[in-house]
Amino acid sequence: MLFVSDVHLDAEAPESQRQFLDFLGTEARRADALYILGDLFETWVGDDDEDYGAVLEALAGLTGEGIDCFVLHGNRDFLIGQRFCARTGCRLLPDPVTVQLDGERVLLTHGDALCTDDHPYQELRTVVRDEVWQKRFLTLPLATRRMFANEARAGSRAHTARTIPIIMDVNGRAVEKAFRATRARRIIHGHTHRPGVHDTLLEGQPAQRIVLGAWYEQGSCLLYQDGRYELRTLPR
Repeated sequence: MLFVSDVHLDAEAPESQRQFLDFLGTEARRADALYILGDLFETWVGDDDEDYGAVLEALAGLTGEGIDCFVLHGNRDFLIGQRFCARTGCRLLPDPVTVQLDGERVLLTHGDALCTDDHPYQELRTVVRDEVWQKRFLTLPLATRRMFANEARAGSRAHTARTIPIIMDVNGRAVEKAFRATRARRIIHGHTHRPGVHDTLLEGQPAQRIVLGAWYEQGSCLLYQDGRYELRTLPR
């Protein structure tokens, strides 16, 4: 079983797309299932966007081989919808979602909702995740939606440049709350681009948070096999 997040596929970064397509044709083909925990795309302005046809075909090829592929929304591609799923064979899961892996409750999430110290971002997230806002946005012409997406990317870069890095990381209390609310002892997420394995104690019991890496400079995936988790770097 494989987990990835923050692939950030972008027409302006063909090397990332080539690496991910290779990943879908090799490592992913040997897995029982692939979980994509958000931000597969740098931008996704609606299921009528045809910029990523090769990726959609590769995902369809993967699921056509009988390999389950599950997708969560990220902060960049929260407009992925049922047309995407119909074309690729992927299944869209809610964020967050609790799954059973060999009898263990594991919480899967993109991770942005855990970054509660970043108040401006959380306010924006509330707006763009609103169903009414999304329906209105999707009625706009594709070119207009792409223009707004490019403006949002520029705004995001400016926000990142002027914000203290720790504010954009997960909040410890939010993580603890997520553990308690779901009764999980393991959380897997992305978003922060800070790959690592964080062990802790919760009510005297071991708990673990695994953070997936981004694909800007190299690939990153989490392999779950025979009860063990291995966070891997995939050199480009």
